[in-house]
Amino acid sequence: MARQNKGNGKTMNARDKKPTFFRRNLRTILGFAILALAIHDVFGPHGFLAMRRTQMEIKQFSAEMQKLDKENQELSDEVTSLKTDPRLIEKIAREDMGLAKPGELIFKLPATQDDAKPAPNKDH
Repeated sequence: MARQNKGNGKTMNARDKKPTFFRRNLRTILGFAILALAIHDVFGPHGFLAMRRTQMEIKQFSAEMQKLDKENQELSDEVTSLKTDPRLIEKIAREDMGLAKPGELIFKLPATQDDAKPAPNKDH
C-alpha cells in the first residue's frame, strides 16, 4: 500500500505514519493495568489479605466454640450429678446451706483470716 507524497516525491507506507498515543504507550498502559489488578487482588476487599484475615477469624471462632462446647458439656454433667447423685446433694446441703440430719449438731467456728469463704449464717 505505497502511495506517493505530492510534496517531496517520497513514497510513504502505512507503517510510516505516526503511531497514535495508544499504540505508542500500549505496553505502559498494559503494565499499569496488570499492576492495578495485582494490587487489587492483594489489598482489595476480597483479596488475599482479606481472605487470610477471615481464615484467622474462623480459627479463633472455632477454638472459642470448642471451648464453649467443653464448658457446656461440663455444666451438663454437673446438672445430671446434681439431679441424681445423693452424696453430692447432701454435700451441698451441708456445706453451702448449713443443713444437718435430724439429731446432728452443727458447730460453727469463727472464720480465720485464711478462709476465703465466709461461714454460712443459718443454724439448724
